[in-house]
Amino acid sequence: MHDLAKPRVFEASGGVWAQLRVEAMQAAAEEPLLASYLHASILHHERIEDALSYHLAQKLGSHDMSPLQLREVCKEAYAAEPEIARKAERDMRAVRERDPACRTYLQPFLYFKGYGGLQAYRVAHWLWRQERETIAFHLQSRISELFAVDIHPAAEIGSGVFIDHAHGIVIGETAVVEDDVSMLHSVTLGGTGKERDDRHPKIRRGVLIGAGAKVLGNIEVGEEARIAAGSVVLQDVPSRCTVAGVPAKPVGGPCCPKETTPAEAMEHRIMESPQGA
Repeated sequence: MHDLAKPRVFEASGGVWAQLRVEAMQAAAEEPLLASYLHASILHHERIEDALSYHLAQKLGSHDMSPLQLREVCKEAYAAEPEIARKAERDMRAVRERDPACRTYLQPFLYFKGYGGLQAYRVAHWLWRQERETIAFHLQSRISELFAVDIHPAAEIGSGVFIDHAHGIVIGETAVVEDDVSMLHSVTLGGTGKERDDRHPKIRRGVLIGAGAKVLGNIEVGEEARIAAGSVVLQDVPSRCTVAGVPAKPVGGPCCPKETTPAEAMEHRIMESPQGA
């Protein structure tokens, strides 16, 4: 649910990237100790893809692959597929709108593991599709080490995706996560055994997955469904249905108005569906 006490942010002309730059300038003025970091990560760049290339490279670089080398890989991905940067903006907006602890775009860009891990995965996914599997796996390993998020580079993930807290997230090779999905920490989108073909869940648009939920096998979670925290889902979930338990069973509707989705409402409590839902 949205926190009504949360301060409203009016975006600068130009959208997410313009607002991010405004916030970075304000933060640099308020906290001089971080001014150099904010300038290097955001203010020295003209486009969000340039800032992401620098920031992700600084985070993920190592003795095995230097930040400079990794930055060039990221820039190559953004140049070849500009849609990656647009997804990054939609993801950041999703975090800002759905997380009551998030006060600025600056927070997810610089500090949130879910956002950082998702953007690094997007570069690894591009590499995977270019048949550069070794470097894609290298990135997957570094993402897991730094962000505690393990996303196979072959997985398909849409935009406007919010991964809250993120610690312990596992998304398997043949998993699909469509646009506008929200999930919390310790969620697993996994298989059920040693199958080698299509074996992971398909999460449709607008779904909310609670903390610690395990969705296993080549099953479908329908649009705007809701999975309660701690559930183990082994069968298909109908659209706009709430499931809970081990194994998970239907316990009602999504408990949000028709004009919104469970992923947007972020309402995890199980209660009687509101009138007209």
